[in-house]
Amino acid sequence: MSKSPLPKPTESELEILQVLWQQGPATVRLVNDELSRKRDVGYTTTLKLLQLMLDKGLVLRDDDSRTHVYRAAVREEETQGLLLDRFVDAAFGGSAMKLVLQALGNRRTSKEELQQIRTLLNDMENQKGETDKTTPDELA
Repeated sequence: MSKSPLPKPTESELEILQVLWQQGPATVRLVNDELSRKRDVGYTTTLKLLQLMLDKGLVLRDDDSRTHVYRAAVREEETQGLLLDRFVDAAFGGSAMKLVLQALGNRRTSKEELQQIRTLLNDMENQKGETDKTTPDELA
């Protein structure tokens, strides 16, 4: 049984998901209040977006109480991965190296961030090295 692909959120839907990932389950009012901190957005617009997101499978709705409570139906990490893959393919021809070089070249990177990147790269190399050492008998 194959897993259905993750729905691709629009920019506005992604803003709502960010609120739900940070706040947890929330009413339309709470989501709208959080969105309104950044820009003017109407309550009915937020409600309509949440209804569309429910139809797309991006959120789930608890109908038990008088006020509906929405929660994210997609995981933050999976959604970020999907969007990043789409972005890297569209903007950098699928090259992660071009993305990283562009990101590091256009922003001030702290020593701490560079150390975290080095650690990540070292961990990735060590994992690859361990995989390369696996014998065919160990895979069986």
